[in-house]
Amino acid sequence: MSVLGWIIAFSVIGSLLSVGTAAAYLLLAEQTRNRSLSMLVSFATGVLLGVAFIHLLPHALDHEAARGSSTIMATVLAGILVFFLLEKALIWRHAHHHGYDGAHEHHGAKSAGPLIVVGDTFHNFLDGILLTAAFVTDVHLGIVTGFALIAHEIPQELGDFAILLNSGLSRFHAFVLNGISSLAMVIGALLSWWGIQYVQALLPYILAFTAASFIYIAVADLIPTLHRGVRVKDTVAQLALISAGILLIIAFQHAEVG
Repeated sequence: MSVLGWIIAFSVIGSLLSVGTAAAYLLLAEQTRNRSLSMLVSFATGVLLGVAFIHLLPHALDHEAARGSSTIMATVLAGILVFFLLEKALIWRHAHHHGYDGAHEHHGAKSAGPLIVVGDTFHNFLDGILLTAAFVTDVHLGIVTGFALIAHEIPQELGDFAILLNSGLSRFHAFVLNGISSLAMVIGALLSWWGIQYVQALLPYILAFTAASFIYIAVADLIPTLHRGVRVKDTVAQLALISAGILLIIAFQHAEVG
């Protein structure tokens, strides 16, 4: 199989497997989904923070080691401000249609849905770029990277479904949005194959901006919703699941390095 054939195969399989596995969650009984939603949001928070701080930012800093870290950190700050303004726009739009009180109530949980779609689309696009870069370097490295990306995407897509459902979307709309977002991996892989030298020049800033989106979603939207559970056992469970999400990303990071 040609290098391009490997790239297309892994990007398509990665998209289908990650969304398909996560979509199986939608087949569970509503009572089961409602009981597990808070747990999945906690796990998703850990995954997002782990991907941002353990996976994305270190790679961005490595790419820009010669120029220093200031431009990468500035990109992260700019990304946080962009997502702050994007969320404000979503709240203002909601307030215009439903009145201030309706928009203000639980706005973090509701706006996290659209934000996670934007952030995950960037991340899937980036995964496609990374997959192509790995295959261009070495086919065996590309295969290992492809399996790591698939394994990494499955729990993240599951967390994304939980966030979308928690924001008030129906199961059908959550599935459609995640499916569209997952296609960004195929697009990123193909575009980077045709213009790899241009994409690689922007790669550190794409990494940093994607990290900013995940940090903002986790800290500004998801963690505040977890504070509704004030019992000690709720807090312990949330902390354990957040830690599990972070540890999972650490495990994948070691697998990629190995």
